[in-house]
Parts: sequence; C-alpha cells; structure tokens
Amino acid sequence: MAAAAANALKDAWPVVLALALLAAAIAAWRTAQAAGGRRRDAERLAVLRITLAEFDGMDDRQFEYALRDLLVRDGWPARRVGGGGDQVADVIGDHPQRGRIVVQAKHTRVGGKVGSSVMYAVKGTAGPAHGANHAVVITNGTITRDAMAWGDRHGVHWVDREKLRRWAEGGTALHELLGLSGRSGGRGLFKRAA
Repeated sequence: MAAAAANALKDAWPVVLALALLAAAIAAWRTAQAAGGRRRDAERLAVLRITLAEFDGMDDRQFEYALRDLLVRDGWPARRVGGGGDQVADVIGDHPQRGRIVVQAKHTRVGGKVGSSVMYAVKGTAGPAHGANHAVVITNGTITRDAMAWGDRHGVHWVDREKLRRWAEGGTALHELLGLSGRSGGRGLFKRAA
C-alpha cells in the first residue's frame, strides 16, 4: 500500500506542486491586500483630522459638512441634509452592519451649551421621520447635565467638546466612542411611523 501511495505521489507531483504554489500565491495576495487596506486606512485617518479650533472657526453649514466627512472616514456613507425642513437631522449615515445614524449638529460659540429641548426633538424625529437606529447630538460646545442624563435614559447619544476632540483630532471612530452596536431588531431603538 505504501508503494502504491508513493507511485501515485510520484505521478501526481506536478499537480501537488501547482496546488501548493497556488495556495502560497493566494496567501501572499491576501496578506498584501490586508496590509494595503491598513495603509489606506492609516492614510485616510492621517489626512482627516479636525481640531477644536478649526470647528470653532466654522459656520453651521461647514460644521455639518465636517461631521459628514468624519462619518465617512469612519465607514458610514453619509450625506448632509441640514437646512430648512430637515426635521432635526443635519447628517444621515447608513452603515451596512450598524444601521442608520441621524446626527443633529449644534455649532455654538465657544462656551455655548446645548439643552434638553434638543434631545427631546431628536428623540421625537430620529425614528419616525428618518428610520434611525442611532440618534446623536454633536456640538463643539457643552451639553447640560440634564440633557446628558435625559439622552442617556432615552437612547439619544451625545458628543460634547471633549468627545468631539477625541473623535475628530484623536481619530477614534464615532461608533467606538459611543459604543454603538449593530442593528438591533432591524430598526434599532427608533421606529419609523407607518
């Protein structure tokens, strides 16, 4: 039996060698692709860093576009929708695994505060009007304690000045910063009205 196996291997060695070379080429290609993807991600992150001073110098519209660009950097295909009749959504992003995110941008003067009324409005429209899985209020200012507590209780995430710095300057992805998981139940925390 051993002799028969040796004879079969002797006759099949070109096929075995070709399969081994093919497997090695595929492994090398996958390694190169992964390294290239990591390099591209690092280059993209290195290019898109926005400082708090730059945010402070923006107008409302520029702030919304900057937030959109940061979402895109983090893998959320996003678009700016802010303006008249936006139903409390300035940026909307759709992620294949994490679902839809609706962002309400609040650009303030340095030292400006965002209160609870913004959280109420976002909670009321994120799902019914936009089908959101995640709703976020983002400001270059601060958020009142009451607004933070209300948002935490009712599933409205918030990004204040310090979190904005970690996201925009530090390169931490928004979904990591806020602990956003995948879609839950298909539509997440917010339900679209029928």
